[in-house]
Amino acid sequence: MTLRRNTLLIGGLVATAGLLAGCSTEGSTIVVGSQAYYSNEIVAEVYAQALEADGHTVERNFQIGQREAYLPALEAGEVQLFPEYTGNLLQYYSPDATATQADEVYSQLQGALPENLQALAMSPATDQDSYNVTAEFAEANGLVEIGDLAGVTPLVLGGAPELEERPYGPDGLLETYGVEADFSATGEVTLEALLSGEVQVANIYTGNPAIAAENLVTLADPEGLFLSSNLVPIASEDVADSIAPVINPISEAMSPGDLVAMNLQSTADGMSSADIAAEWLAENGF
Repeated sequence: MTLRRNTLLIGGLVATAGLLAGCSTEGSTIVVGSQAYYSNEIVAEVYAQALEADGHTVERNFQIGQREAYLPALEAGEVQLFPEYTGNLLQYYSPDATATQADEVYSQLQGALPENLQALAMSPATDQDSYNVTAEFAEANGLVEIGDLAGVTPLVLGGAPELEERPYGPDGLLETYGVEADFSATGEVTLEALLSGEVQVANIYTGNPAIAAENLVTLADPEGLFLSSNLVPIASEDVADSIAPVINPISEAMSPGDLVAMNLQSTADGMSSADIAAEWLAENGF
């Protein structure tokens, strides 16, 4: 009788623990992160609001920084969902990656990610690095492609500080196109540095509305210095399956034009990320 009573007690405790564990998993908070970049924060806010509308509890951890700062948190499970960009993320994990086209890059990225991270559906939306010059500088030097910069002097490349160490930075520019350029860490004032002539070439994301507003010329990249970089949600393995039905349709619906329009609402109209995200979700039927 004592043995049977103990067995029942232990069985009951195990069952109760299982139920509590199940409740904890279902009611857990999903932490959504973003880079220290307004465009990335807008997309992260779209994810967060969509998850909340589906009944999930969401914690926002935005403006974390660049990959060196936020990827350790993502890999450790401290952040569980993050809007990323296929090409740049692939080069982070696999600097010698050979893929350049969108589908190939996405496929290689899936194999390069740590085991506890999953790439959800890739979006047609892109917001990738590009090299830009002013229209006047392009006309004066006959510039159409990046390789046309070879021999142009003086030539200073401006961009975020981390660009100096990226595969597509000054070293990649020289190796791929034979273009020698000094580097200036212009950071947040990169556009102003380009327009003032402080730098002659600027690394600007293609989703930046300033490219059209300032009539900049984005130099063609026929040799694939920049990998195709589509928006892609990266999720912790333990939440990926449960949030994919919410996040994947958003990725599939978002276009390059949507990103530019949302960025313009932020930079020109001064709208908050929350308002921009809510408007996009409503307009697209989410």
